[in-house]
Amino acid sequence: MGQRFIMTAFGKDRPGIVADVTGLLYENGCNLEDTSMTLMAGEFTLILLFTAGSAEVATPLSKACRRLEQEKGISAFLRPLEPQETAKPGDRVKTRTLHVEGLDQAGIVYKVSRFLADHRINIVDLKSTVKASPESGTAMYVMDIRVQIPNDTDMELVEKELRAVADKLNVDITLSGR
Repeated sequence: MGQRFIMTAFGKDRPGIVADVTGLLYENGCNLEDTSMTLMAGEFTLILLFTAGSAEVATPLSKACRRLEQEKGISAFLRPLEPQETAKPGDRVKTRTLHVEGLDQAGIVYKVSRFLADHRINIVDLKSTVKASPESGTAMYVMDIRVQIPNDTDMELVEKELRAVADKLNVDITLSGR
C-alpha cells in the first residue's frame, strides 16, 4: 500500500498554486487520496492526504517543500502517518452535522469544540465564516461541523447540554443527520 502522508501548504493566492504543489507530488510518484483547498484572506490553503511508494520519498519531498518556499513563496509541511487501523469508524459511531449561527464573537469555536471534546464527540470537518446579516449588516458567524458521536452516547443529555451552550453564547445550534 505504501506510506501515507499529510501535507499542508499555503501561499499568496495566484493562478498555478495548486499545480505547483500537486506537481511535486506527481514528480515523486505520489497519489492524492483526499484534499481540502480554500482561499482565506488572500492566502490559498491546501491540505493533502496522499500515498507514496515508500517512506524514503520523505527526504526528496521535504527538499521539494523547501524549494517551493524559496522559488514560489509557498510554505509546505509534510507529515508521515501511522498505518490505518482496520476498524471502520461507522462501526462504533454515528455521524451528525452541527450547525451554529449567531452574532460574531470571540470564543464560539473554542466553547463548542470544548463541549464536543468533553462529550467524546469527534470533529471530522469544520467550516465557518463571518458574513453580514442581510437585514442589518451585522457580522454573523456561521459554522457547520460534521461530527462522529459514539453509539453509547446519551443523545438526550447531549442535546440538552448543547442548548445550554447555545444559550450562553446567544447563538442557535442545531444537530441534524441520520
